[in-house]
Amino acid sequence: MPLDSPLQLIEALRRGEPVVLSDGEDDASDGVLLQAAEFADAAAVNFFAREARGLICLALTSERCQALGLEPMVAAPRAGEGPGFTVSIEATSGISTGISAADRARTVQVAVDPASGPADLVSPGHIFPLRALPGGVMSRAGHAEAACDLTRLAGLRPAALLAGILDEDGDNARGETLRAFARRHGLRMGGIAELIHHRILHEGTIARSAEYRLGTRHGEFRVCAYHDAFKDVVHLALVRGEIDSAQPVLVRVQAVETLRDLLAGEPPMGPQQWNLERSLARIAAEGSGVLVLLAQVESAGAILEQLAQGPRLRPPQFPQRTLGVGAQILRDLGVRKMRLMSFPVTYKAVSGFELEVVEFVPFSVGQEE
Repeated sequence: MPLDSPLQLIEALRRGEPVVLSDGEDDASDGVLLQAAEFADAAAVNFFAREARGLICLALTSERCQALGLEPMVAAPRAGEGPGFTVSIEATSGISTGISAADRARTVQVAVDPASGPADLVSPGHIFPLRALPGGVMSRAGHAEAACDLTRLAGLRPAALLAGILDEDGDNARGETLRAFARRHGLRMGGIAELIHHRILHEGTIARSAEYRLGTRHGEFRVCAYHDAFKDVVHLALVRGEIDSAQPVLVRVQAVETLRDLLAGEPPMGPQQWNLERSLARIAAEGSGVLVLLAQVESAGAILEQLAQGPRLRPPQFPQRTLGVGAQILRDLGVRKMRLMSFPVTYKAVSGFELEVVEFVPFSVGQEE
């Protein structure tokens, strides 16, 4: 069963129909059932509960969450890692226990009503909002971001009822099981990668704003500055040599961290991961490559926590937090195939940016500058 195009999903959502959305292109990728929130009545909620059977959530934009006064579910969420759950909600009026399909539909309608505010909802409740990042799938290739993008592109309120789809054993439905679910219910089924590609063709969230030459201890690099319209920050790409889109390019993408990059902090067991200095040295040694430095605002608490705990060996943040922004920059530079300086990790929907990871290049002792 070939995936439907983003335009077909958009048309289905505009008609009030639910659709199935897959977060990857292989049989290991799972998916969700989603429907534009303004069409979410009691029958829709009941269908989600009976057929999808996963946790029923409500994808909302960051702006809408702020307008409703919805705080994160946990006090200090790790930025960009996993879904952005807020506190659960319930409508303050017009419901009984809150758990019935009709009650949950009422809560959804109150949450997406432009006239509603914080006083119209209480917590905890039986609907679980998911905060989508500004920029949608161009910032994070997640279900909440895709749901808000699709409903916005359909000319509807950017909000969607959303639930994971489970198989008969209670596991996440994947591959053919997911496709069979869509066929059984006569639903359109699309992918996040295709949505990303659709948005690339019609819009973007960053733009190259300047270009410079920069001398470093590892030689001269071309520095390309990119303005991020959603965060109003500047990201940098340090480029060495010529980029050939037909050939694999050595690439490092990272958000700047004070302890790791500016203070060159090391864990007790010694060098364990790529940092700014080592990445530049490796790219210079090979004669070509790209280092993308993503701007991030580090709170005082985050910096103090880094200092208290010390540097730690941990998986990269790129897949969850920075896939969209970093991928847009790499694509603009002409990169298509990557030798990625990183721990091996699964990258979902990266093909939507016309990028392919052909090799992971983890750091190992002996590669220090």
